[in-house]
This record gives sequence, C-alpha cells and structure tokens, in this order.
Amino acid sequence: MDNNQPKQPQNQLQLEINPQLTKTSYSNLAIISHSRSEFVIDFAATLPGIPKAVIGDRIIMTPEHTKRLMNALFDNISKYEAQFGVIDLAGGKGPQPGTTFNLGDFGPMGGGAKS
Repeated sequence: MDNNQPKQPQNQLQLEINPQLTKTSYSNLAIISHSRSEFVIDFAATLPGIPKAVIGDRIIMTPEHTKRLMNALFDNISKYEAQFGVIDLAGGKGPQPGTTFNLGDFGPMGGGAKS
C-alpha cells in the first residue's frame, strides 16, 4: 500500500463525468407532474419573441429521490442566500403577494407528521 495516497472515507462516492454527457442546458421553466410511483420534471426555456417554450430535458425520479433532491436544493439555496442575500422572486419590483419567501424561514422537508 502506498502511504502517500490520501485515504478515502469508506462511504464516499466517487463521480466521473463521461465526456459525452457534459452537455449543458438552460432552463427558466420547470413543469412538474407525478404519479404514485414517480415524479416527472420537464425543464424548458422560454425566450423573448418565441411563442413556445422548448422542453430540453425530462428527468424522471422516484418520490424518495425527488424528496432528497428537494432537501439538497433547500440546503444549497439556504447557503447561497446566506452568502449573497435573499433571492428576489419579484424581479426587483418589490414583494408581490405569494411570489417570494425566504427559504431560511423553512426547514428541510421531513417525512410524516410531527407530534
């Protein structure tokens, strides 16, 4: 065994990006639907002067993985807002009823009812 190699924690997942899969997509619209067994998230882009939104990617996930994604997004948005300030959903026009909130006011979404 090479003693110069850093030890990896046993449960650490290593990721490698396949160069053929490094395409990126822009999305400013997500359409979410679900059945009992899966969530479907269609990512689309709406552009000025183009009457149709173009769906570029569709992600299908189990409910469990969707909830894990939601919690990961919550965590990352909370960290982003702590560093850069609250994300303004009103487009600089001031708060619009029902359009903006501070994610810091909410905790990660757990399962089941609290007693």
